[in-house]
Amino acid sequence: MPGTVLLLAASPVGKGCLVDAASVLPVLAAVPPAVLSGTDTANVVELADPLEPQAVLTRLRAAAAAPGPLTVFVTGQLQLDRRQRLPHLALARTTPASVRYTALPWHWIREELRLRSPGTTTLFLDLRADPETWEWLRANPLDSGRNNAVYGRIGPPPARRTVAVPSYMKAVATILRSGHRPPPEQLHQHASARLGAEGYADLVLTAPDAAGRTAAPPPYRPGTTRPPTQDGPMHAEAYGVVSAGVGDPYAVVSAGVGDPYAVVPAGVGDPHAAISAAVAADRHADADALAAYHEQAAAHAHGPASEEALHWTEVRADLAMFAGDSVRSCRTWLAVATARLSAGQPADAVGVETAVDRAHHQWGQIGDPVRARELGPALAELRSRVPGRRQGALDHVRRQLRQLQTQG
Repeated sequence: MPGTVLLLAASPVGKGCLVDAASVLPVLAAVPPAVLSGTDTANVVELADPLEPQAVLTRLRAAAAAPGPLTVFVTGQLQLDRRQRLPHLALARTTPASVRYTALPWHWIREELRLRSPGTTTLFLDLRADPETWEWLRANPLDSGRNNAVYGRIGPPPARRTVAVPSYMKAVATILRSGHRPPPEQLHQHASARLGAEGYADLVLTAPDAAGRTAAPPPYRPGTTRPPTQDGPMHAEAYGVVSAGVGDPYAVVSAGVGDPYAVVPAGVGDPHAAISAAVAADRHADADALAAYHEQAAAHAHGPASEEALHWTEVRADLAMFAGDSVRSCRTWLAVATARLSAGQPADAVGVETAVDRAHHQWGQIGDPVRARELGPALAELRSRVPGRRQGALDHVRRQLRQLQTQG
């Protein structure tokens, strides 16, 4: 029985583009259809930068209705709609304000594949998330449908004013161009191994759990810290006097020596939503000050090495990444890893491995050789204790350090 392959690559036109999704299609299109599908023959449907979500739905519905195995390759970026805050695949005309009307709701993919026979559907995903969606993924798994095998990665937002390359999907295509199609799990492992340090920050997608959902990043626990209020962990002698107007999600508070003013929450609403809004508005300093306030309050209430405090430290590490400050992000992730190890967590604990992986990724983004050399030894020391699950990580750090020694 012939198989069916759907190649979908989509990203917004203009400054909202996070990934050059369409660049992967020529590489995938060069792979014989039978190899893409893993069947003797296959029909291939290609969608490059589609404009209308309904047009994508029509092609997806037809592919889902076809008998035989179905393989779906999706490259693009995820964004949330402002009303329901649900993930969508951004299309060519998508802007942050028009996600609900111009992007493809991710749950449409799930629903169209829902009635297919178990074991007949495989998805390979190479996705980038904007800052708001990356924050959402801390607490929410990406539901791609029960009984579907899902492989790939979701990457964090690229550095400011840059467009990412879909390296994972290009690696998949390059492997398949050899004419040999390994089993999906092996194909995923081989492609991931080719990413090197680039992939250390990713949320890796593998076969779904019993609920048909790919896991959210385990180390993050948003919402576990109760937002401080005037009768909660916040004390006047430590944090000053809050001054906030009605409806104002931020307040100015006297923060003590060295930092006379900081932007902090008014004690109401979801602090993560307020942080996401600040990042979306390019108010990166405000977002970091808000997270720093919660970090300090959590450390005061639960201890500096508590999960509550470390969660906010992790948030600040991501905020530094969103602001394009790879040095600060790397340093913060190194601090998280060290704190977790010092607290007795094993080297293979998910939180420890994730912190070191993301420190490694951010270290690779540092453009100043001097700053990279400063942080390199600390990363190498941690890598010797936390090798991670990707082979060659410690060797990569040592090799890069040797190259940095020859640079100015």
